[in-house]
Amino acid sequence: MAGVNGLRVGLRIPPCAPVDEVADAARQAEKLGFDDVWMPDSQTLWRDAYVALAGAAVRTERIRLGTAVTNLVTRHPSVIAGAARTVAELARDRFVLGIGVGNSSVEPVGLRPSTSTKLRTGVVELREAAPGIPIHIAATGPRNLAIAGEFGDGVILLAGASQPLVTAALERITTAASGRALPEVTVSAYCQVTDDIERDAQALKPVCAELARRGGGAALAAVGIDVNVPAHIPDVHPDLLHAMDWQHAVAVASAWISDADAVRFAQEFCLYGTTDEIVSRLDGLRALGVSGVLLQHVGSYTLPYPLMEALGEVLE
Repeated sequence: MAGVNGLRVGLRIPPCAPVDEVADAARQAEKLGFDDVWMPDSQTLWRDAYVALAGAAVRTERIRLGTAVTNLVTRHPSVIAGAARTVAELARDRFVLGIGVGNSSVEPVGLRPSTSTKLRTGVVELREAAPGIPIHIAATGPRNLAIAGEFGDGVILLAGASQPLVTAALERITTAASGRALPEVTVSAYCQVTDDIERDAQALKPVCAELARRGGGAALAAVGIDVNVPAHIPDVHPDLLHAMDWQHAVAVASAWISDADAVRFAQEFCLYGTTDEIVSRLDGLRALGVSGVLLQHVGSYTLPYPLMEALGEVLE
């Protein structure tokens, strides 16, 4: 099944609640017509992703399940392979392994994200240890996009739904995949069904600030968002993207991200608008060559019931 006009529609469900509640959310996503459920793996923030995915596997029948994403720093490739094989067995081949450099799971414990070389080596090791399990590589920069194009069964693009960035990423993936089948490409983007973008976009200020802080300043400037965010922001716990107090994070990010910037960010990088407007944006991504989307709601400690219910009518 492909949720909207041939495009797979996936949902990020953080394992932020007891496993049975997370599994119930995955089951509801399946009932509403979503194609994929993706769970992030960050041991300092949530329950264990693989345990939660195992719970979801036994509660669902059709929907595909995946990590978005696990990492090769806090988990050795052999440990990832064992967990992945177990979930794949429970999910009856409905599991894909999303892997990335590991920012939110790595940095809070004083470690460094994977280098491109480490990522490439780890993917090769995983291929040997977990044969048959699709590997989707999360990427933003040119080096990791090239690795994803060369080795991945899929690519998870982390720069949002900005058409110029998606187009440029697809070109790099296509070049790297020369001589082999193109990997499945999934665009990760924040999403909200709304008829008042000016109001609801303000909650995106921490997301916009974090993109700027992590090297996305040029991409933001290209659409008129010219900001300079400091590398270290001590006033938000644990970080801007995963703040326990989101309203406080919004207030802190407002020092650099204006109201107008937030609206522009919602329009260019996110999927904010009415259901018709969101479907139109999804059609545009499909026309570029994207295979699917990974939709995220703002916040890390609630299950995305409002988003999935709002989009359920589109997926029927």
